[in-house]
Amino acid sequence: MQSDAATRSTGLGYRLKSGIGQFLRDNAGILIGLIGMCLALSVLTPSFLTKENIFNILRQVTTNANLAFAMTLIIIICGIDLSTGSILAVAGTLTAGLIALNGMSVYLAVMIGLAVGTSLGIFNGVVIARTGIPPFIVTLAMMQIARGAAYVYTGGMPVRTLDPDFNMIGSGYFGPIPFPVIYTIIVFIAMTLLLNKTQFGRHVYAVGGNRDAARFSGINIQKIEIVSYTLMGFLSALSGIVLCARMYSGQPTVGQGFEMDAIAAAILGGTSFSGGTGTMGGTLIGVFVIGVLNNGLNLLNVSSFWQLIIKGIVILLAVYVDMLKKKNKVKGLA
Repeated sequence: MQSDAATRSTGLGYRLKSGIGQFLRDNAGILIGLIGMCLALSVLTPSFLTKENIFNILRQVTTNANLAFAMTLIIIICGIDLSTGSILAVAGTLTAGLIALNGMSVYLAVMIGLAVGTSLGIFNGVVIARTGIPPFIVTLAMMQIARGAAYVYTGGMPVRTLDPDFNMIGSGYFGPIPFPVIYTIIVFIAMTLLLNKTQFGRHVYAVGGNRDAARFSGINIQKIEIVSYTLMGFLSALSGIVLCARMYSGQPTVGQGFEMDAIAAAILGGTSFSGGTGTMGGTLIGVFVIGVLNNGLNLLNVSSFWQLIIKGIVILLAVYVDMLKKKNKVKGLA
């Protein structure tokens, strides 16, 4: 007879295998697409599979990954956030300015940058939750406000940062692994646990699946919305500071269009605009699809104008596939 510990271990192993198997089945289409894209690019350009390019892709996708993880939460509850790129810019430029122009310590400047970005996320969440104004309108307004603040603070000019301690945040390495990759791994694990292993995560799915039922069940919907947008603000600020440190400058123009890449990654990873559906693992795959696509198009010397068109088509196809899945699911239940 197996001991209790052995039984628990066996059960845990079974659940883990079942969970991985279910994940692979749910994301089989996008995984096949990602693998096919990688194989095609490895044939079309020999530099794609080099060690240097692989690490380059990993470093490049970190910003979009951080934003997409938080965007996944927001889309699951049937929200949207268009301000993330602008919050990223204002947090990065403010942090760079406090260090380069005001001589503030790196630690304090980073804390202030994170606090400002988080506060803007809280503002979005409170206004959306308490006023009923659609998230699209609130975050569109914040996109303009935060971007304008970044321009006002910098006078429209980049803020050069030469502090080695600050620049190390974005350009340093732990062994062969870039620091930004390590931050993203930590964020991914934390967000996965938050969504899958906490009451908050269960409430997120409940709110997105059926808002009225969630309200009658006693779930504080306003709290879920505020926390979700707060996390978006925090991760936007974190991404902006790391990106600023990696570029050695705070630039008010940075982050334009980042919200679109984050939305695209979440949708490609199976997060539904109808709400109630989405996983961090799926979003991570979507992030790599966008990252490999961008990297591959650059290696193939495709014009940046054509890249915008191609990414727009990818987003359109992803939403269409999501609609087909919903229709098939409804037919299956009928």
